[in-house]
Amino acid sequence: MRAVIDTGIFVSALIRRRGTIGSVLQALRDGRYTSIYSTDILVEIIDVLGRDKFRVKYHIEPDDITALINLIRLRGELVIPTQTVTACRDPKDDKFLEAALTGGADCIVSGDADLLDMVSFEDIPILRPAEFLARL
Repeated sequence: MRAVIDTGIFVSALIRRRGTIGSVLQALRDGRYTSIYSTDILVEIIDVLGRDKFRVKYHIEPDDITALINLIRLRGELVIPTQTVTACRDPKDDKFLEAALTGGADCIVSGDADLLDMVSFEDIPILRPAEFLARL
């Protein structure tokens, strides 16, 4: 399966390694799906995890961020979006739609209401983590 995983899922999975969201990250480690990502998505993950409030509160070390990025790069596929999308009510989330479209994703995995409310985009379902895991 080819899936675009939004930043919030990766960040939450790094913080809470157990449970449903942690299982999304574990499934990636196990090679059960390919993470479709763009440079913009990686930059956002690094930016969010590098914020003081996350690093201090959740004891996130630079090595943790590096390990996550290396995992995404190892088990994923970098795409360079070929179309600009302006479909989500939060324009910052359009990057996930662009990556999904360019990368031929089977789904987008998110906990973000702006994406989830769309239900699907160009016949690509937008799933909660539990729904995604059930389909794996």
